[in-house]
Amino acid sequence: AKARDVSERMPGAFVIGSDQVLEFEDEVLNKPADMVQARASLKLLRGATHQLHSGVALALDGEVVWSMVDSASLTMRPFSDKFLAAYIGEEGDGICSGVGAYKLEGRGLQLFDSIEGDFFTILGMPLLPLLAALRQFAPSTLEG
Repeated sequence: AKARDVSERMPGAFVIGSDQVLEFEDEVLNKPADMVQARASLKLLRGATHQLHSGVALALDGEVVWSMVDSASLTMRPFSDKFLAAYIGEEGDGICSGVGAYKLEGRGLQLFDSIEGDFFTILGMPLLPLLAALRQFAPSTLEG
């Protein structure tokens, strides 16, 4: 919807929009509002598997011309409260910017036992399918 709205104000321009949700036991978790919620989210997810669903859309002149959703499954290891406190202390408020209260591209990787899925999907945008769509719809932007 955001990409469509922006594209209405930018005639002729391709606009990319993306978003991500975390699903755990049929519930959707939002970004933590503060460190208390971040700690609670990490305690909830430890020792369990959750899914990240990342969607991306390409809009032109107020119409979505392409979209897709990709998912990844991540299993956190059963880390201790001591490890959790150290992790939160090292990472600080930055962990509140992600739906799972972790950043996989940093120390957050230490929270996990296994990860199944595309790295870019986990980061929040299925990049390889998006690049393929851009080559299809706007080939002059990605010649080569």
